Parts: sequence; structure tokens; C-alpha cells
Amino acid sequence: MSAIPTEITFFERLIPSILEGKKVITIRDKSESNYKPGSIVELFANEHRTHYGKLKIITVSPLRYDDINEYHAQQEGMTLPVLKALIKDIYPTTQSLYLIEYQLIK
Repeated sequence: MSAIPTEITFFERLIPSILEGKKVITIRDKSESNYKPGSIVELFANEHRTHYGKLKIITVSPLRYDDINEYHAQQEGMTLPVLKALIKDIYPTTQSLYLIEYQLIK
């Protein structure tokens, strides 16, 4: 069994949307799906390990790539074509993903 993560990282360009409350979910593969609902994690940028605050994990649920829809795009703070392209760029061959809903702790 994997340890429950204590931090989560995002591309630097996505951090402003998180801090503005526009981006409230992330879609990850199985290797990054061990977050526990109710836990508090530290928010970092991938590129420079800059710390931006804390997030509370709300839910973690399976999501197939083909089921990503307009609502997910809205929760991600981007358009559906941009979201699907981003996911394909990060996980080019993965169909089985996980939706992680979080809330910024102010």
C-alpha cells in the first residue's frame, strides 16, 4: 500500500487558476491517485518547487479519458479541447485516470 501524499505539484502556469479558485480539480494517473479525502496537502509548483499554500482533498474518483467532459474542463479552468490535449500530452497512452477534487485553504 502506498503512503498518503503530503504534497501535490502543478505546472507553474496552472497555479494562478488554483489560487483564484477557478481550478478546483486535477486529473492524474494511478501513480498519483493515493490522495485521501479530508487530508491537507502542501501545494507546490513543479518547475521551481515554490510553495503556494495548502489544499484540502475533497474526493478521489476513477475517470476514463473518454469520459472527460465540458464540466471537467470548467472545473479545470480551461476549454475541453485544451484540457484533453493537456491530459494526452502528460499521459499519452492512459485511459484510466483519477479525478481529484480539492479546495484551497485560505
